Amino acid sequence: MAHYTRILNIDLPPGHSAFLWGPRKTGKSTLLRRRFPHSARFDLLDTRLMLELTRAPWTLSERVRALDGATRARPLIIDEVQKVPSLLDEVHRLIEDHGLSFVLCGSSARKLKRGRANLLGGRAWRFGLHPLTWREIPGFDLLRALRRGLIPQHYDTPNPRRLLAGYVDDYLKEEVFDEGLTRNAAAFSRFFDALSFSHGELLNYSNIARDCGVDSKTVREYFQILVDTLLGVFVEPFRRRRSRAVIIRAPKFYLFDVGVAGYLTGRRIENASGPDFGRALEHFVLMELLAYRTYRERDYPIRYWRTKSGLECDFVLGREGAVAIEVKGGASPGSRDLRPIRAYIEEHEPRRAVVVCNATAPRCTRDGIWILPWERFLDQLWTDTIIE
Repeated sequence: MAHYTRILNIDLPPGHSAFLWGPRKTGKSTLLRRRFPHSARFDLLDTRLMLELTRAPWTLSERVRALDGATRARPLIIDEVQKVPSLLDEVHRLIEDHGLSFVLCGSSARKLKRGRANLLGGRAWRFGLHPLTWREIPGFDLLRALRRGLIPQHYDTPNPRRLLAGYVDDYLKEEVFDEGLTRNAAAFSRFFDALSFSHGELLNYSNIARDCGVDSKTVREYFQILVDTLLGVFVEPFRRRRSRAVIIRAPKFYLFDVGVAGYLTGRRIENASGPDFGRALEHFVLMELLAYRTYRERDYPIRYWRTKSGLECDFVLGREGAVAIEVKGGASPGSRDLRPIRAYIEEHEPRRAVVVCNATAPRCTRDGIWILPWERFLDQLWTDTIIE
């Protein structure tokens, strides 16, 4: 597998600890091995170690005591920490009594929170790792990314369909069951079928509940499970109390990776055109916005705007909606394509309005809408030009 230099830099001062959260197979363990090559590592995917620490969490202290002084002085890494929630009390004690430093890595904090596990009371910084971004991949291939996704192993493989199928079965489904987050396996499987046509669309919980044979409250819980296990994200609607436009209030839901979503929805992208390409490009732009927000430690909401008449702006950034972004799969958006973002501009007067598309060169309309090739947009995003 290719070596990728990740943007996320876990820079811990002496004596500080951290949580590192991220979906499975996004490269958390690889990142930590490269960042802390000489640290002791406790991998709770090792069944024997996991069972030992589950039965007797205090044996972690005995294992740490057996390390040499130089190793104890470095951050100690615990991988898949959510497997043994009770271990966090022992980690807390080692931090408080012995001044040790830990990096606690996992794919879900849900089980820890639901079990009221010790989350170290603010003593550990929080970091998040996303799938690969455009900026992290030398010679980035857009169609390859949209077809395979940006989980490192998937982007590199010559047979992405097999890996994507395994990911859906092993992680999107089985991991949720294994953690005891839902007991109704049949209903949850039907929910995944419903997710294939509701991904990236306005969520109608009642319709999905009818298809799954459960109530709306259960469907909402299913979506929340995916969010809490870092497998998806809600995009809420942008609205202001004094807005003149009547807007939609339902959220949208996107999976964490464009390739996983493509597999689940049965999407096949032959070339850089057509509705499937446009939907995948929209999802990819959202992934970049989410990763940028995390890695740059920017605190702003990412929302969408849609009127009941059907005018929609894909992404609205900032609490006041200062940046409006529309994503189009075509190479030359015309006046009809610009109607939604113009409606948003008339209503909210954003500081910046951008249409991201497959054009070959940037241009700017008379009313100040920037039409940017997707590569130019991403370059401006990661150089802090889009969001100032």
